[in-house]
Formats: sequence, structure tokens, C-alpha cells
Amino acid sequence: MARDILIGIDVGTTGVKVLAVTTQGDLAASAIEAYPLYTPQTGWTEQEPADWWQATKLALKRTLAALPADRLLAVGLSGQMHGMVALDAKHQVVRRAILWNDQRTASQCRELTDLAGGPEALLAMTNNQMLTGYTAGKIRWLQQAEPDNFAHTRLILNPKDYLRLCLTGSVLTEVSDASGTGLYDVQNNRWHTGLIRRAGLDPALFPPVVASTEEAGRISEEAAAQTGLPAGLPVSGGGGDAVISTTGLGLVRPGRIGITLGTSGVVAMGLDAFMANPEGKLQVFRGNAPGSFTAMGVTLAAAGSYHWFRQALGQHEREQAGQTGRSAFQLLDEAAGATEPGAAGLIFLPYLTGERCPIHDPAARGGFIGLTGLHEKGHFARAVLEGVAYSLRQVHALIAANSPDRQGEGTVILAGGGAVSPVWRQIFADVFQLPVQTVYGSAEGGSFGAALVAGVTAGVWTSLPEAVRLVRTESETLPDPSRAAVYAALYDRYTRAYGALQPLFA
Repeated sequence: MARDILIGIDVGTTGVKVLAVTTQGDLAASAIEAYPLYTPQTGWTEQEPADWWQATKLALKRTLAALPADRLLAVGLSGQMHGMVALDAKHQVVRRAILWNDQRTASQCRELTDLAGGPEALLAMTNNQMLTGYTAGKIRWLQQAEPDNFAHTRLILNPKDYLRLCLTGSVLTEVSDASGTGLYDVQNNRWHTGLIRRAGLDPALFPPVVASTEEAGRISEEAAAQTGLPAGLPVSGGGGDAVISTTGLGLVRPGRIGITLGTSGVVAMGLDAFMANPEGKLQVFRGNAPGSFTAMGVTLAAAGSYHWFRQALGQHEREQAGQTGRSAFQLLDEAAGATEPGAAGLIFLPYLTGERCPIHDPAARGGFIGLTGLHEKGHFARAVLEGVAYSLRQVHALIAANSPDRQGEGTVILAGGGAVSPVWRQIFADVFQLPVQTVYGSAEGGSFGAALVAGVTAGVWTSLPEAVRLVRTESETLPDPSRAAVYAALYDRYTRAYGALQPLFA
């Protein structure tokens, strides 16, 4: 039997997704396993790395149950970026992982920026601001708040690289996740050891860096027994989810912009040359194709805002879902879709966990503006969907304006779990007044991109640009011109709301 199956694994914020993809680009099997998220204080988010590994083992066994092992070619890894996994000398976890959307490190990020010589000096070193989401601030917090744990720490990994350790025993990272630590010289493709030492850290804390498409371990005998993967199967370098999801959309070279609607919302465009980031408003990371880069901006609570709404205000829909066999999100979509565009003037600010781009403010908070006695649940549901679209339109405009020759101002590729909603797709098309497309596999997040990267590692394709030729359009949603005026007015009000409210957030 021909070897024609690639495995993509994505360690997400709410669960792990395992995807089996054929070399023709078709989905052969998949499984999702959830795990807990811990919030010990407001603004703190943590997970147990052991939960990632346990969920991955279960999801792999379910995915592989109907797939002969001799069809498997390689494994690709994707994962939530920026998380800090602290390991001791025996590679045992020192404490819970601190995640990408954790906001406890604002003071540490200011200190690190000062140690670099100020914002301009830092941008010259890494081409990125020191954001609270990045790994660097978490390490400094560990130094200061938990000195005993820091004293036992000998290695810092990101989430997908911890999974690599479990699968292969290899201690490695790759260029996109390294870029997101805040301690990487993105332009010159190396750890910035000078900055690391200024931060009072030992460069030995950080693993060697490989290309995303490079082989970065093979499945160990122990992992094979626990997962069902064949021992010796190659594992690619992989990529951080925000970057590798862009690869899964086919955006490895300049052109169209992609938006991924996961817990966060990521607006990204592939670049074939380094792009300076002089104001630090964007994130510019190394891309998955050798020599490539990805420019992006992140809204911290995209589908996460809709998930919050379902949990906080969607009890009726959750109950109905159990009785009808439909999801609560489908029922909320119906209510939102039956409500007029603009939600009768109700505007939602999606700053539930602070904000990153284009507003960098860990203290920002969400809210509804324009509430009247006439608003019903459908208005609230629609306002949440529209508010996320307004936020991502801001990021989209920033990337398009800073991209070479203003590329990316045409069709938007929408991906992630939120892209499944036809109501949300139409809202994006109307708010942006641009065509919105989804591509086959776009709802699979980073796991589809990880599988494509694994195919290059295995030699199925000679390059990622060749691999992404498999990516094909699945749907297209056109904007309704009659809605342009109402959304233009509400978008203008949305963009002014943060400035008016910011003094109240401090």
C-alpha cells in the first residue's frame, strides 16, 4: 500500500486536533480532545503540559484507528505560540505552562524593553515589541515571582516543542516559534544572545532552532507504544499556529491576506523578504518556507469572544442544543442572522483579555456601547460577531498599508473554527466590503498547515510553494454594497471608542 498520509497535530488553547491528510490534499480522518484551562487570577491563563500529551495520545489513537500504519509518511506539529514550558535538568515540568494570552507580565515587559536600551533599540534587535504575550516576559516573571522554580529551570520550550519532546525525545524549536519569544533576532535568524544576557538569562535555556520543513526528530519506541504512530516516523520542525495556519491557507508568498478565527483572531500575510517594523505595531516573524517571513497582527479574543457569549448569556441555546442535536453556536448564529446589520447601533469591544493589535494594552477591557431597551439577544449576538470583525478590519488595514506595494487589499481568506459560520462570513464581507473566501481544510487551523509542512519534510513536495498548490477554494461570500454605509459609520465609532474609554481602563 502506498505511503500517502501526513499527520498534522495542533496543540490549541482549548484542545488538541489531530488531522490525517492525503498527499492529494484530502482529509482522511481527524480527532479532537479537549483539556482544561486554568485562570488562578484575573488575566492569568495556564495549562498542564501533561494534559496536552494525554489528549494527543487519545486523539492520535482515534485518528489512526482506521488508517494502516504503512500509509503514514511524516508528522507535522503546530501549537499555540509564546507559551512558557519550564523544564528541569531531567526534562520534567517545573510548573504549569503560562499561555500566550496571559497578561501578568506588563511590568516585566517594560523592564526588558529598558534593558534592551528602549523601544527603538529593542526593535533593532528583534523587529518586534516586547508584548505581554511573548515568552520573554513570562521567564522574567518566573525569575522574580517564583525564584525556586526558576532555579530548577534548565530549559524553556513552547507548547508544540514540548509535544515534540514527548514524541521524539528531541529538544528543538523552529524559526516561527523562536520569533515569538521576544528574544530572537528575526532578521538574522538566530537567538539574540546579547539581549538574552541583558535579561540575566543563560542562552543555554533556549533550544537549537531548525527550519520548519527540516526533520526535527523521529517517533520514539516509547511514544509509538503510547500513540499508535510507527517508531522512526519523521517529525518536521513544524510551526507556531498563527504562522502555520497561514501556510495552510496557501499564503506563503506575498499577495492575499488571511484571517484565522480561533480563540484569538490572526490577520497575516506571507512575505518573501524581511519587512522592517519601525513602529512595532505588527508582529513580523520567520515563516515556514525557508527565507520567508510572516507579518501579522492579533486580536486576543475573536472566536473566544463568541465562546464567552455562549457561556455567559447562551444558556437557553445550550439547553436547546441538547434537545435538537444542533450546536448552541448554530442557534446563536440564527438569532444574529435574523437581526439587522449594525445590531441597531449596538457595538461590542472584544477586549476580554486585553488587546494586542493595533491597540497594545493589557489593561483594555471589553464592553457593549449604545445599549437601549430595544436590544434583544439577537442584537447582542450580532454585535459580538461585528465587533470582532471591526477589530480585525483595523489590523487588516494596518498590514495592507505596510505591505510591499500595498498588497493584500483584495480578497480575504477566512479560516479557523469561526469561518464555519456563514453568518460570520457575510459579516466579514460586509464590514470589509471585500470578497471573503474559505479554502478546503481552512477550519482545521494549524493542523492542516502542519501536515503540508510534514509533506515537504518527507519529500512529497520540494517546497512549500509547491505544496500549497493543493489548497483550493471551498466557498466565496460577496459583500452587500447596500450595507457599506451603516458599517462604515459603526466602524468609525468603534475605532474612536477605545480612545474615549482608555482612561477608565488604567
